[in-house]
Amino acid sequence: MTSKNRAAGDATLGIELTPEHPPERVADLAALAEEEGFDIAFASSHYFNRDPFVVLSRMADATDGIRLGPGVVNPYETHPVKLAAQTATIDELSDGRGVFGVGAGDRSSLSNLGIERDSPLRRVLETFDLARELWAGETVTHEGTFTARDAALNLEPVSEIPVYVGAQGPHMLRMSAKHADGVLINAAHPRDLEWAAGQIEQGLAERPDADGAFESLAFASVSMAGDESEARKAARPPVAFIVGGAAEPVLERHDIDREAASAVSAALERGDLPEAFGRVTPAMIDAFCIAGTTETVAARFEAALAHVDGIVVGSPLGPDLEDAIPRASEAFARATEA
Repeated sequence: MTSKNRAAGDATLGIELTPEHPPERVADLAALAEEEGFDIAFASSHYFNRDPFVVLSRMADATDGIRLGPGVVNPYETHPVKLAAQTATIDELSDGRGVFGVGAGDRSSLSNLGIERDSPLRRVLETFDLARELWAGETVTHEGTFTARDAALNLEPVSEIPVYVGAQGPHMLRMSAKHADGVLINAAHPRDLEWAAGQIEQGLAERPDADGAFESLAFASVSMAGDESEARKAARPPVAFIVGGAAEPVLERHDIDREAASAVSAALERGDLPEAFGRVTPAMIDAFCIAGTTETVAARFEAALAHVDGIVVGSPLGPDLEDAIPRASEAFARATEA
């Protein structure tokens, strides 16, 4: 649902769990998140980490009610028909708790694999349109940004699987609002979320009434700890990568020094991660991560929720994951108190 149709207490709380850890540990973290009242758990997808669908199967075994899905997969590394089958499998294993988080993928990561990210908006839209047809039991032939001929699945989802599109740019945000069930906005700061909400409203104006409710979620980098400085220190690695891939208008929106951002980017390109992380400034952390103690983060969550229907607590979570998850739940509860 859009924020104008929701009460604050109905806001969605999600979490991104990164399969840089063994599947058993990620499953335990998902179970902890469920105990702490999270609504959705996404397993992130990067070629250098463990397979998100394998990890999601363990997460399904370890949980009972939390919704589960990839957050997010892209239709370049894996064919869209295969993504539809994998997501339907998770829905089956979880007794109807599956969600489909899909996006265009990170251009630099795809480049490492020799993959060109062509026509990203069309490819994402065609991917989830095709997935919906396959989940409905249809046999599909498609010629567009990819090809599928007489494709069908030998299984049916237990439930209707909602599609969440990972988005940051204006065109993907508007397309998501017009066609998907939800959006995962790659941003943490109210300034970015307010701008994104304006793009989403444009898309919603063209959304058919029959398509039902739409949910916007801030897919935010969050770092929590009992000590503010420790939380901010843990935020440096993800913020460096965010800065390295940030578009010029985003940097301008936050008055980020262009030379400082270029220094971070150059260090990342050289593969000098300690240098890149060391170049992250306090202003960059403030702009691209919600970092601090429970009290600090609760205030930032409240500010974010003025523009979105919920928050997905994303990497790094904090220096201690098992400590960060209850803290995030508590901060969200404070932010949504009537």
